[in-house]
Amino acid sequence: MSNLNQFMKQAQQMQAKFMETQKKMENFEISGNSGGGMVTVVIGGKGDAKKITIDPNLMVPEDAEVVADLVVVAFNDAREKLEAKMREEMGIMLPPGMKLF
Repeated sequence: MSNLNQFMKQAQQMQAKFMETQKKMENFEISGNSGGGMVTVVIGGKGDAKKITIDPNLMVPEDAEVVADLVVVAFNDAREKLEAKMREEMGIMLPPGMKLF
């Protein structure tokens, strides 16, 4: 029974640290880039898009599909950086493929 109690205590501590880190991360802003910096996406600590910057040279109607693809890549880049920062803040290693959000 002692092992179960110890496990439960550790789980509660980990949950508390996770909640504390999430609260701290709410104020973070992380940027992701694509196209050699031609597209930048800034996301908040909850993964919500805050700002998108697109180089005016990309604003050619024929390139609309390319621009859309670059926005997606930049957003995903920012999201990966956010997750890495959250892992760093929490000081934990999650199994490969396990997402924090």
